[in-house]
Amino acid sequence: MTERFVLATANADKADEISAILEAAGLDAELASRPGDVPPVAETGVTLEDNARLKATALCAATGTPAIADDTGLEVDALDCAPGVESARFAGEDASYVDNYTKLIDALDGMPLESRGARFVTVAVARWPDGVDVAAIGSVEGVITDAPRGVQGFGYDPVFVPLEGDGRTFAEMSADEKHECSHRGEAFRTLALALRAIAEAEDR
Repeated sequence: MTERFVLATANADKADEISAILEAAGLDAELASRPGDVPPVAETGVTLEDNARLKATALCAATGTPAIADDTGLEVDALDCAPGVESARFAGEDASYVDNYTKLIDALDGMPLESRGARFVTVAVARWPDGVDVAAIGSVEGVITDAPRGVQGFGYDPVFVPLEGDGRTFAEMSADEKHECSHRGEAFRTLALALRAIAEAEDR
């Protein structure tokens, strides 16, 4: 029987990306959108894993359905690993994507490329109503550009160049190219492997 999970994120861009990655990973599961009547979950955790688990637990409790959540942070070396868990709120609670990456570019103004190292980190969590959960992590090293480039993706994608790429920002890549080397791609492919292993063990 195909298992059903509700996605905890209220960010449509992120939900689309998670669904695409899990589908490409061959996960045999039905993914449902977060119900509109479920209120936002306060991200009060100290770590990305804390916040991912808070969101997955809250959605699981609200819907009675297994839930999948993640939290992602951009850690910039020159800013002592900020914005980190505050990445989505770097320029304020209601900040837009442009607000956030503009503040980041301004904070690094004048710094040479070798001082603009950063990494994206994603922690993904699947949670079941009985309290069992499983977590997976993904990360990618890169540098922050001095100006946005590209129109694809979302968030900080226009200003992040992965080191294992060809010099393009995430926003200059196709979705498939980004997923292949991204933090979220790694985290959710790892989560898909764990979920398949659990399903296979239960079928025995």
